[in-house]
Amino acid sequence: MSSPYTHEANSEVAELQAALKANGIILPSLGLDLPSVVQTYGPPLVELGNCNLDTARALTAALRKAAGR
Repeated sequence: MSSPYTHEANSEVAELQAALKANGIILPSLGLDLPSVVQTYGPPLVELGNCNLDTARALTAALRKAAGR
């Protein structure tokens, strides 16, 4: 049985994935945290996953640019 939030969470993960991709960033492990999907007391957690240093640098640069720094 999945949480009532699962559809919303999957949509949000897809939006995040699209926004990252638009900035040239791919997090291969991006998805929902499976243990949190089966709980029923709140929305599931988003698993951002591991990334290499180049991806971490690209993500940092994109966030700084978005923040106007």
